[in-house]
Amino acid sequence: MFILRPPSSIFQYAKKLFLSEQAGRIHLQELARKNIANALSLTNLMMGLSSILCSLNEHHHCACWLLFFGFLLDLADGAVARQLNACSVLGAKLDDFADFTTFGIATSLLLQAHGILDGVIVICYVMAVFTRLCFFSSGIPFVYRGLPCPYASAILACTFLLTGGNRILLYVAAVVMILFMTDHGNYPHDKVLESQVWKKIVYIGGLMMLFCCPLRLACIYFLIWCFSYTLFPSTLWSCRC
Repeated sequence: MFILRPPSSIFQYAKKLFLSEQAGRIHLQELARKNIANALSLTNLMMGLSSILCSLNEHHHCACWLLFFGFLLDLADGAVARQLNACSVLGAKLDDFADFTTFGIATSLLLQAHGILDGVIVICYVMAVFTRLCFFSSGIPFVYRGLPCPYASAILACTFLLTGGNRILLYVAAVVMILFMTDHGNYPHDKVLESQVWKKIVYIGGLMMLFCCPLRLACIYFLIWCFSYTLFPSTLWSCRC
């Protein structure tokens, strides 16, 4: 036996169903908005873990490529979080953990420690990244104290590729990067994706280099980029430039 609903009852049921589906879509959109930056940080973490596996299996060129990609992801996740107003304590912790994995542990494996002195340099490098992430706050908005570890990581990866993994030059570069990261000098937040058009072009150029050019050419591009920030931070990369 069928029970016929009056037209008004059917209309109310359809209205409730529509409102429920609309609320579900809004909830999913809000969830995506809040977590898209976290997804980029997780991808950065995956790049770091994959780079570690590549280094352990002596696929160092692949490990360097993954570090470069992690470098670009790190620049993107903060910009996305600010643009979407999705900054959170969880996102900041996840970003720091991903940075430590990718730019600390994964990068240190490029040094290929085979002795006590080598091991000391590797430990000092990892601890410099840890110290830089945990304790070096300038107290000034969008200003870093000490060289940000993604730039140090990219420079070490470039050194490895351009020198064919020469251990002496790698250790010299690592010591220099340790000094820059633990220095008390201020480095501006470059805001590559939130600033002038030329900075966005530099970022897009980095992506194109990774996917369309030989790795050695991409290495030269990233080396120029990172050295310009390391040596001329305020002159070239300040938000006012």
